[in-house]
Amino acid sequence: MYRRIKPALFRLDAEDAHHLTLRALGVASRLPAWPALARTLTAPADPRLTQTLWGRTFTSPVGLAAGLDKNAEAVPAFGALGFGFLEVGTVTPLAQAGNERPRLFRLPPDEALINRMGFNNAGAEALHARLAALPARPAPVWVNIGKNKATPNEEAVQDYLGCVRALQDVADAFVVNVSSPNTPGLRALQAAADLAALVRAVLGEVEVGRVRTLSRPPVLVKLAPDLHPEDFEASVNAVLAAGADGLIISNTTLSREGLTHPRREEAGGLSGRPLTRRSTDLVRDAYRLTRGRVPIVGVGGIFTAGDAYAKIRAGAALTEVYTALIYEGPGLPARLNRGLAGLLARDGFRNVAEAVGVDA
Repeated sequence: MYRRIKPALFRLDAEDAHHLTLRALGVASRLPAWPALARTLTAPADPRLTQTLWGRTFTSPVGLAAGLDKNAEAVPAFGALGFGFLEVGTVTPLAQAGNERPRLFRLPPDEALINRMGFNNAGAEALHARLAALPARPAPVWVNIGKNKATPNEEAVQDYLGCVRALQDVADAFVVNVSSPNTPGLRALQAAADLAALVRAVLGEVEVGRVRTLSRPPVLVKLAPDLHPEDFEASVNAVLAAGADGLIISNTTLSREGLTHPRREEAGGLSGRPLTRRSTDLVRDAYRLTRGRVPIVGVGGIFTAGDAYAKIRAGAALTEVYTALIYEGPGLPARLNRGLAGLLARDGFRNVAEAVGVDA
């Protein structure tokens, strides 16, 4: 079905198509019993794909990356596609419109997207209301948090802490986003000293919230793929020393190497196929640096089960997709799950956890 409607969607402006699809998924999310019934058909049945991380069960290592469902408008529908977990956001304490349109561009020959959305979202209170209203969760829901554009970097910590306070009782994990290229000055927070201070503050707020919410969601940090190798190492070590529970490698890139589409010079972060190898190499680097002490989530250019498997073998315990879902359609998570189960069986792994980092 997606192959039939994709040409019509791709004739629309990319952001218009995104909003149209998200509204349809929002309607589907409210259909009685449909999401749960659909998930029985798409959720992986192979026990090889199940693992426990941070005391939580993940039935699949394939998750939805942040950015597709910023305001948690369609969590049940995305869960119905067979994802093992879902990441919503990026959310900021206050609602903001983001950058001016157009700000999202398809590059079909490159199987890529460029976006300069600028953390457009409805704010932490609206996100809390949507997540709190969910009757049940099809999978763990992570919340990606950032700072408002108007907040200066020297006050950024308070924005992250505000998001934690507002959302801790509805978040299964927090992702500290310091790596989007579309909020001025944000990537400067990846500097080792600033990053360590930010992570410690967020972890401290999570511990304070544990008393109130009776939960302690893990805290992960999302890094950019454009850091100099020495800076990347320093940032990873800072995150680890600060006590973060995991890493997401990586965010979008500012590189335009190898692109062919006329839109390649649009400002913003590039995602999709051009990131496949780069992000896998960075996962491997991060796994070697951390020696497997914290779980790593590999994201960037995953279109096939082989792409996801390469990231797992490089050191990723979990993986996430975004751009490939736009190009491949809603059947992608189930295809990735089936393919991963077959690859694990082929190589004699009893569980996905056994494959993590074997090539690192």
